[in-house]
Amino acid sequence: MATSHSNMDETITLSTDSGALTVPENASPEQVAAIVAAVGAHIRDQRAAAALAADSGSDEETWDGNRFSFAGRLEGLNGSGNRVPRTAPTDGWTAAGRRDRFNR
Repeated sequence: MATSHSNMDETITLSTDSGALTVPENASPEQVAAIVAAVGAHIRDQRAAAALAADSGSDEETWDGNRFSFAGRLEGLNGSGNRVPRTAPTDGWTAAGRRDRFNR
């Protein structure tokens, strides 16, 4: 890891193979370590999420995580919060048009 000092901005730039990180020059070693650890964890999380998305191979939209909120919206419209089947169209307008076919 290479470092360079900039008196004009009062920052230190840490250069690595992955890029550069600029931290305040007056940061303590503990603060710099915490900043580097947080940024490193963020980058690792992004890479892991990208790898998971690439491995899943499916860009298909699903109702996972949205079924109950959509049922609540339907209840607000017609007083009936029917459960949204997993096989329902994921487009909200289309699904709302078929709400009479959902389980009661």
